[in-house]
Amino acid sequence: MKSPIIEVKQLRTSFQTDDGSIPVVNSIDFHVSPGEVLGVVGESGCGKSVTSLSIMGLVDARTGKVEGEILFKGDNLADASEKKMRKIRGNEIAMIFQEPMTSLNPVFTIGQQLTESLRVHRKWGKKQAAVRAVEMLKLVGLGRAEELLKQYPHQLSGGMRQRVMIAMAMICEPELLIADEPTTALDVTIQAQILELMKDLNKKTDTAILMITHDLGVVAEMCQRVIVMYAGRIVEEGDVRSVFQNPLHPYTVGLIQSIPDMRVKKDRLYSIPGNVPKPGSQNLGCQFAPRCAHAMSRCISETPALTNHENGQKVRCWLYEDGKGAGIHDSAIS
Repeated sequence: MKSPIIEVKQLRTSFQTDDGSIPVVNSIDFHVSPGEVLGVVGESGCGKSVTSLSIMGLVDARTGKVEGEILFKGDNLADASEKKMRKIRGNEIAMIFQEPMTSLNPVFTIGQQLTESLRVHRKWGKKQAAVRAVEMLKLVGLGRAEELLKQYPHQLSGGMRQRVMIAMAMICEPELLIADEPTTALDVTIQAQILELMKDLNKKTDTAILMITHDLGVVAEMCQRVIVMYAGRIVEEGDVRSVFQNPLHPYTVGLIQSIPDMRVKKDRLYSIPGNVPKPGSQNLGCQFAPRCAHAMSRCISETPALTNHENGQKVRCWLYEDGKGAGIHDSAIS
C-alpha cells in the first residue's frame, strides 16, 4: 500500500447564518493514495462540493470555518496561510470545477489562462509556457491547438471548454486532482470521452483523483473506492465492487435501487421518499432516519458511528451495530 497523498481527519466545515453556526460537512475522515481514484457520491446538498472547497482552501473565512486536519504530504492545509495555499493550488493540487463557462474567465484568452499556472508556479517564459499549453490541449484531444490559444471561452463548445479545464488542471502535473462533477453539463458522448481522458491521464501521470459526483455510473467506470455522503456525513465506505454488489446502508441501497435497469420494464422509476434535511435542522440521531424504512426509536435519539463491517466496508447504521441488517440489500432490491 502506498502512503496517502492526502488524509482528511475529522473535517468539519460550518457556515455562519442568522440561526448560528451550521455544519455542512460534519466530522468526516478519508484518504487518497497516489494513482488512486476515490469517488464521493450523494444527493445535492450532502456536502460533496464543500468538502472539495475546504481542501482547496476556498471557503470564505468571513462566513465559513474549516476545522480538523487536511494533511497533504504531512502539512495541515486547514491551518495553511493564503500565501501557502496559492503555491499549492494549481501546482500540487488542482481542481476541475462543475461549470467551465463560469470557471473560465471570459475576458482572457484560452492561452492566457492555460499558461498562467506555469508562469506563476514554474516561472516559465511566455514562449515556453505556450509550447506546453499546446501540448496539453493536444493531450486532451483538442485539435487546432495553436488557434485555440487565441480564442475566448465563449467561442468554444461545452465539451471543448471542459477539456480546456482539464488541461488547465493538469498542466503543472499535480499530485492530486479534484474533479467536482466534471461531466454534469455535457452530453453522454462527450461525457464518455472526458472520463476516458481522465482515466488515461491518471494512468500516465499516477495522479490521485478525488471524483465528486452524484452519478453512480461514473463511479463504476472510474473509481477503485467510494464514499457515500448524506447530510454532511459519510454513511458508507468501501471498494466500488463491494458497495455496488452488497450495499449496507439503507441510503446506499436506495441510491442503487434508483438506477434504471434497462432489462426490467417499470411504469415508474424508484425514488427515495422524502428530502435531504436542511443543514442544522437535525442535531440528534441518524440524519437518514426520517426517510428510512428500517428506522428504530434508537435511530431518532442516538447518532451511530462509522464502524467497520466484516466484509471490509464501513457503515454508519444502528442495524449493523446491533448485529442485524443481513438481508436489507436483498429485500430492497427484490
